[in-house]
Amino acid sequence: MSDYRIQGATGDWEVVIGLEVHAQVISNAKLFSGASTEFGAEPNAQVSLVDAAMPGMLPTINGECVRQAVRTGLALGAQINKYSVFDRKNYFYADLPQGYQISQFKHPIVGPGIVTLDLDGGRTKKVGVERIHLEQDAGKSMHDQHPQFTYVDLNRSGVALMEIVSDPDMRSPEEAGAYLTKLRTILRYIGSCDGNMEQGSMRADVNVSVRKVGDPLGTRCEIKNVNSIRFVRQAIEIEASRQVDIIEAGGTIDQETRLFDPVKGETRSMRSKEEAHDYRYFPDPDLLPLEFDDAFIDAARESLPELPDDKKARFINEYGLNDYNASVLVAEKDQSDYFVSLVSALATATKKSESDVAVKASNWLTGDLFGALNKANKSIDETPVSAEQGAELLALVEDGTISGRIAKDVFEIMFDTGKGAASIVEEKGLKQVSDTGEIEKIIDEVIAANPNQLEQYRGGKDKLIGFFVGQVMKATGGKANPGMVNQLLKPKLDG
Repeated sequence: MSDYRIQGATGDWEVVIGLEVHAQVISNAKLFSGASTEFGAEPNAQVSLVDAAMPGMLPTINGECVRQAVRTGLALGAQINKYSVFDRKNYFYADLPQGYQISQFKHPIVGPGIVTLDLDGGRTKKVGVERIHLEQDAGKSMHDQHPQFTYVDLNRSGVALMEIVSDPDMRSPEEAGAYLTKLRTILRYIGSCDGNMEQGSMRADVNVSVRKVGDPLGTRCEIKNVNSIRFVRQAIEIEASRQVDIIEAGGTIDQETRLFDPVKGETRSMRSKEEAHDYRYFPDPDLLPLEFDDAFIDAARESLPELPDDKKARFINEYGLNDYNASVLVAEKDQSDYFVSLVSALATATKKSESDVAVKASNWLTGDLFGALNKANKSIDETPVSAEQGAELLALVEDGTISGRIAKDVFEIMFDTGKGAASIVEEKGLKQVSDTGEIEKIIDEVIAANPNQLEQYRGGKDKLIGFFVGQVMKATGGKANPGMVNQLLKPKLDG
C-alpha cells in the first residue's frame, strides 16, 4: 500500500497510474518488411516499398519479432496465446503512410502477467500486466528542419514494437519509476529490447487519474511518449496536481491525450482521447491469424537466461550478499556477468570457495570499480579493468603482498592504464613490508623521534597508538603490513 497522496483543500487524494510501454523489438529487420532497423541512418535510408505503403505491397510477418514477444511474455510469467490476430487501427498522420497501423486488438500475442517492483526499504509490490501486443511503429515528423515545412523520416515506419500494457495498479511516481526500471532490466536481460529511452526504443504513455481513497476510478488522462523514467515521475506529480485543482474548483476532468513539457513543468492538451471504436479496428485482410505450437513456446523458454529476481535471490542465498549489493549487481546483466566472472577468478586465485570470496568481490565492485566508472562516465562494458585483473588485485591483498590502502593506489593506475596489478606492484616497488626485523627497526626509530607522544601515551592517552601507527606507515610509504605493525608496536609502547 502506497502512502503517496496529493494534498488538496478538501483532503487527501489517491493517484491511480497505469503505463503503456512501447518497446522496440531487437531484430535486424522490421515487423512486416526486410528493411533494416539500425539506429542513426540518414533520413529515409531504410524504407522498403512496404514501409512506404506503395500500392500492391503486402506485409510478411517477421518470425524473430514473434519469438521475442513470446520470450518477453514468458519472462513476465504471462499467458502466451497460441492464436492471435493482427488488426488495422485506422488513424491519419503525415508520418503514417498507410493511413492505418497494423496492431493487435481483441486477440493479443501475450495475455496477463506480473512485474514485481523493488521499492525502498526492501519492499516489493506486484503490478499486473494486462497484455503485450505486437504492432508496427509510425515514422517521425521533423519540425525543426525548416521554418515553414515539416519533414517526414520513415526509417522508423514499420519497426516492430511490443506494447506492454499494465493494470492500473500503481499509486505513486515512485512505483511507476520502479515499474519502468524493472521492466527495462528484464527486457535488456533477455535481449528483446535495448531499453534505450533516449533513442526512443522504449517510451511510455502514462495514464493518470485521481480519486478519494475508496472511491471508484476517476477519469484518466493519457500523457503520450514520455522518454525517461525521471520525466515519467515528474509528469505524474504535475498531472495529478492539475486534476485535483480542477476537481476541487468544481470542474470535471476531460478524458484526453496530453503532452508533458519538462521545460515548462506542465502537461498540455493534445487531443480528446480516442476510444477503441474511433479507430475502427478490423482484422488485417493481408495477414492470416498468427498460430504456433507448444514446441515454439518451449524453445523460446529454453532461450531465456537466469532472470534478475532469480539471480538476486541466488546471490543472497549462495554468496551471502546483502539485499542492497545484490540489487545493484543484478540491475544490469553486464554487471551481474562481470561479478560472476570476478568471483570465479578470485576463488581460483586464492584457492578458496566462491562463497568465501563473494562478499569481498561485491564490495570492491560496487565501491571502487563502480565509483571509478561513474566518475569517468563509463558503463561496465567499457571498463579498462577486466574481471580477471580485478581478481588479481584482490588476491594480492588477500595474500598480504600489498595492503588495502596500497591496493587503492594500484587500482587507480590500473584504471588509467589498463595494466595488471602484479606488474604495477613490481614496477613501483609497492610490495608490503612483512619483515618483522625491518618493521621493528622503523618502530624503534618512530618511538625515539616522538618522546612527548610516548610520554602522553604512557600517561593514559591510549588513542595515541593511532598516531604511532600512522608514523610507521608514513615511514614505509604505506607498505608496512598494518596487522604486523599493530602487533609489534603495542608491546614497545607499553614499555
